[in-house]
Amino acid sequence: GDCFPCPQEGCPMMGHYADRFPAKLQRVNQMYFLNTAADPPFATWRQKVFVKLSGVKKMSGDINLVFYDTEGNTKEYEIASGVLSQDKVYTKYLDVEIDPKNTKKIEFLWNKAIFTLLWARLGAETVNIVHGEDGHR
Repeated sequence: GDCFPCPQEGCPMMGHYADRFPAKLQRVNQMYFLNTAADPPFATWRQKVFVKLSGVKKMSGDINLVFYDTEGNTKEYEIASGVLSQDKVYTKYLDVEIDPKNTKKIEFLWNKAIFTLLWARLGAETVNIVHGEDGHR
């Protein structure tokens, strides 16, 4: 997350468009990191997710987000797992395989680890997502 979000001039590009970032090309022995997806076209978009829970004070389980695109593709990502608390904001960097420009909806999933007779509930009070390219939510 140290390079997140991209600077105002944009994230440096490799290959054909590398000359658009002359200041970055002057340094030698630089390390480059490239996040890729498992499936073609292998692109991912770095996003920072903030989830604030509300409901009971603490429960065991996990919270996931499912991203849906305009073409019917879905990808699910785990945000947190274990003992979850309503007074905490869960933050995670995701390399999402769905382009933010084509995202149709994002679904919040909550799974309890054990069945309980108590009707204890825990849900999302807020879900904020910051996109790495443009810094928008």
